[in-house]
Amino acid sequence: MKKTFIFITLMLLAVFQTALSQDRHYQIFGVGFYNLENLFDTCHDAGHNDYQYLPDGQYKWNGLKYSHKLRNMSRVLAEMGTDVHPMGCAVIGVSEVENARCLTDLCNQEPLKARNMQFVHIEGPDQRGVDCALLYNPAMFQVREAELVPYVYTLPEDSLKATRGFLTVSGTMAGEHVTIIVNHLPSRFATSFYREEGGRQLHELKERLMREDPDVKLIIMGDMNDDPQDKSMAEALGARRKIKNTEEGGLWNPWWDVLASGTGTLQYDGGWNLFDQIILSHSLLDTRHMKDGKEVNLSRIDCSTLRYFRHQIFRRDYLFQREGRYKGNTLRTHAGGVWLDGYSDHLPTIVYLVKAAN
Repeated sequence: MKKTFIFITLMLLAVFQTALSQDRHYQIFGVGFYNLENLFDTCHDAGHNDYQYLPDGQYKWNGLKYSHKLRNMSRVLAEMGTDVHPMGCAVIGVSEVENARCLTDLCNQEPLKARNMQFVHIEGPDQRGVDCALLYNPAMFQVREAELVPYVYTLPEDSLKATRGFLTVSGTMAGEHVTIIVNHLPSRFATSFYREEGGRQLHELKERLMREDPDVKLIIMGDMNDDPQDKSMAEALGARRKIKNTEEGGLWNPWWDVLASGTGTLQYDGGWNLFDQIILSHSLLDTRHMKDGKEVNLSRIDCSTLRYFRHQIFRRDYLFQREGRYKGNTLRTHAGGVWLDGYSDHLPTIVYLVKAAN
């Protein structure tokens, strides 16, 4: 059965690639993001408020629940991107991970271990102990260097606060310099100011990275705790809604129109939000030939370098509640204090990049 599945997947990929162009072949790279909704181990980390996720804590978090969480998360991460590439995503940014131990356990789950998935993680100062990380397949992405750029609180009354910063990973994809920033902006328990401040700091980081290498292919991803049209994204970061309005050195946000169409990545009060965004630099676009709202025609755009091809919200039936009062909602790990053995309150997002094969 497994061999049959692999054969069918490879055949579908071949048909897909042929459909792209009868004359050219392309390398395809999935770039994903997923909020794992509190991937905690069962041990206390000194200095962090992780008490809810201990065996005697609010969620009675024990070895059984932790092992199920790892299994569930690895299933999603392994399937992300397989609609287009049999090996799934080249890189996946994740948020709400407690520590490197959790990431090691995650990458040791069979579907990820079989692909030799690795991770980049730098312990951050978040008071609850959650961090961002980048998972990557070394066959498709090679890490050069990484740094954790701190989120800086600018108001005097916030001087004792600390939260996750901006994980910045420089690497090589398809022989090109690609830098990925993974972040998780302050929650909606805080006012918009703090997310706008995060957007401004992301913009400053983007400008610095582009000064260091004007040709860098830059990807900013994360749980923004804001929608694409909110001030933190549209104004402070400056991510444009339309390809035609994305200037050289600027950023394009493909998720703006997705949310406007009536869908998103998490639900609140009966409606959708789209906090889980993957934002692309102008250098990943062929703005002369890409048109907003139209399928990218690879026979027309310049694919001698990495280019944006398409994007999707990753949806599977098992990610949703199938019955009861909350049928159709995302299937979470906990709800109302009850362990649901689910996945996350967020859905993953993916962007696909292509490059003409030599």
